[in-house]
Amino acid sequence: MDRSEDILQYLRRLNIPYVLYEHEPKETIEACQHIEGVDWTQAAMCKNVFLTNRQETAFYLVLLRHDRAFRTAVVSKLLGVSRLSFAKSELLPDMLGLEAGAVSPLGLVFDTEHRIQLGIDSALLNFPRLLFHPGVNHRSVELAADDFFHRFLPACGHQPQKLSLSDD
Repeated sequence: MDRSEDILQYLRRLNIPYVLYEHEPKETIEACQHIEGVDWTQAAMCKNVFLTNRQETAFYLVLLRHDRAFRTAVVSKLLGVSRLSFAKSELLPDMLGLEAGAVSPLGLVFDTEHRIQLGIDSALLNFPRLLFHPGVNHRSVELAADDFFHRFLPACGHQPQKLSLSDD
């Protein structure tokens, strides 16, 4: 399933400028840190985690700074959910229009029922530019963080919850 052209068209409709990087498939966040041409002093590739509650009735997409450790208990507490676990990857095509290995907040354009709550590591607010896969892991999109937070997310109807995570 390659919905990357749908995502790129959505960005163009919103007049959000972006830089598209074509590269070999990147399976991990560590591999993503080696995309040629990116100014890593200005940009952050986000670690994206798709979660659900124990009953599988609430879903969360959590964006973390790439080098931040993910701790379920900490994120659960910050989101006010008693217990979170990784959501089934089989849900990704229906909920985010994506496949495992290419989880991205850009897939929120397909969450028209707003079933997914977005949580954002507040450390990401310090970067002027953000990178995400546009639904496939052999492409990456770099855009201004301001455009992502103030134009993209409101256009697709998602209000992020800021999460203050420590570096521990």
